[in-house]
Amino acid sequence: MTPTLHRPHPYDQDAGTHASTLNTLRAAVLGANDGIISTAGLVMGVAGATTNTAALATAGIAGLVSGALSMAVGEYVSVSAQRDSERALLAKEQRELDTMPEEELEELARLLRGKGLSERVAQEAARELTEHDALGAHADIELRLDPDDLTSPTAAAVSSLFAFALGALIPLLAMVLTPPATRVAVTVVAVLVALFLTGFLSARAGNAPVARAIVRNVVGGILAMGITFAIGTLVGTQIG
Repeated sequence: MTPTLHRPHPYDQDAGTHASTLNTLRAAVLGANDGIISTAGLVMGVAGATTNTAALATAGIAGLVSGALSMAVGEYVSVSAQRDSERALLAKEQRELDTMPEEELEELARLLRGKGLSERVAQEAARELTEHDALGAHADIELRLDPDDLTSPTAAAVSSLFAFALGALIPLLAMVLTPPATRVAVTVVAVLVALFLTGFLSARAGNAPVARAIVRNVVGGILAMGITFAIGTLVGTQIG
């Protein structure tokens, strides 16, 4: 009796979608995290040099827009390269299936034996998988890809753009909407709370240790804000 194989394509169509959803969530959380830290550092640096609200707003908005666009372009280029590589691998696999099907059948059986199946069961499973969807079987077991769920450059770019912008709004609004006497303190608190949340979410999305991710996030944010505020204060004092 041939055992049921757990594979995202085509028998378990939700598996690939689940992995894709996790990757999208992770990218969005990291994009928001970048927006929080980079914009917080920027507005804190300007706040160290001046208390002018218009100057702070201008710098923060410029940082938000340029950072979001940079993230989107960078993500699009990176994911496009990844998608091109995935397509090239699938095209190569399809050529091999067309030109040497017996060798590919034996390769699939060998891969299944490597997963713990016996010789007889591996051969039978390889034949059944090849008859059902040869490319899908090789893509999953050999290449770890789902031909129907390749990475999307556009989705990655849009997700990164909006995630960065939403993250950047937290320090920007905290800085420009609060009175000059308390704006730095309010911004620090808002940023640390936001970094706590993004650290928690990124760890959960990646199945990583939560405490370590939160501490890394918060410490990085404190350093970014502290260093840029000190530099802004120094520059502002020297110019003034």
